[in-house]
Amino acid sequence: MVSTGLYWLYEMGHAALNPARAMADVTRLYMKNPLNPLAHTTLGKSFAAGAELFERSTRRYGKPEWGIDSTVIGGERVPIRITSVWERPFCNLLHFERIFDRPPRRPQPKLLIVAPMSGHYATLLRGTVEAFLPNHDVYITDWIDARMVPVAEGRFDLDDYIDYLISILHRLGGDCHVVGVCQPAVPVLAAVARMEAEKDPYIPHSMTLMGGPIDTRINPTAVNKLAESRGIDWFRRNVITRVPFPHPGVFRDVYPGFLQLHGFVSMNLDRHLDAHKELFFNLVKGDGDSAQKHREFYDEYLAVMDLAAEFYLQTVDTVFIRHALPKGEMMHRGHRVEPQAIRNVALLAIEGENDDISGVGQTQAALALCSSIPADRKAYYLQPNVGHYGVFNGSRFRAEIAPRISDFVLSNNDRKTRNPIRRLVAAVG
Repeated sequence: MVSTGLYWLYEMGHAALNPARAMADVTRLYMKNPLNPLAHTTLGKSFAAGAELFERSTRRYGKPEWGIDSTVIGGERVPIRITSVWERPFCNLLHFERIFDRPPRRPQPKLLIVAPMSGHYATLLRGTVEAFLPNHDVYITDWIDARMVPVAEGRFDLDDYIDYLISILHRLGGDCHVVGVCQPAVPVLAAVARMEAEKDPYIPHSMTLMGGPIDTRINPTAVNKLAESRGIDWFRRNVITRVPFPHPGVFRDVYPGFLQLHGFVSMNLDRHLDAHKELFFNLVKGDGDSAQKHREFYDEYLAVMDLAAEFYLQTVDTVFIRHALPKGEMMHRGHRVEPQAIRNVALLAIEGENDDISGVGQTQAALALCSSIPADRKAYYLQPNVGHYGVFNGSRFRAEIAPRISDFVLSNNDRKTRNPIRRLVAAVG
């Protein structure tokens, strides 16, 4: 039975704090006003810092902006224009179009980044996009908050997710490479497997799977163990609720963002408490740079979206409880998903040594499952000293992981002649 009151209680609590948030904001502005003598004292700075922490801890964070307006290619700054080139109720495909004065001499393959639909917005991969822009024509899946999708638009489950990916690859004409970051590793592999089985001419040249739960029986993490121990009925009873009025998706069953955020924070509660204590002291002592870095990180981290209940429950059941893909039992629209059907798509698996979400070996399992891909077109890389987030963002990602992906993409960019169906399509077209 779906709870109808949980989301309403959350909305009521959030609304009840509106006056307190407004008062905190007024206090912060008053205590930071240079005309106020208290603004120059430790007491006044402490009041201002405490007011900011209260306001930030109780607000609802909206979807962040991409904030990408240019990149550097060959020593020249190139403007970026972000456009939506494919749209469905639960997803838009964004293109980071680079406006060249002179086209670059080096090949710039199309790169489709499939962002995780697991709570955060696709903007969490801002750093990932920025790292690839100098060498690739980048596209990304921009998933829509389920509370913003009217019930009239219908359901959205894991099968629909796979359908979306196949449709996007058709939109890109197959002349592209796909990167699945974390959760999308399973549906990306499933979509490519189904396309290969159907001899679809629009398969990508390569797929890169990063920190994804291909086989969660290997080195299970706390997240994996929780799913297995609770069972799907527990999740249906305890985390699924209905969107309240006045959101556009009113009455849609969802796994709400505020519950997901509770799970994210509680996994590393001490670290988050320490970070907020540091923010308070940095504000008091006037360390604006450190405070701004904290704001930028948490403006992104605390911005969460609701997930369609059917997608969430089907993913938990298929990936984390039944382990259907590695067991050969995963189905899509009545057809078995067979990774061994993949023959013409190169595969790169990447993991982080300290990943506490997808344990080491879980993504690597894709290499064994895709047994028909020639050995010279499969690769694996384990990045030392990074956790889950570091697999797709941060300094080590930029310096060590992104260049490896680019090299893998370029080395497999001219392999389309291996696929006789694609060769025939290219000859006719």
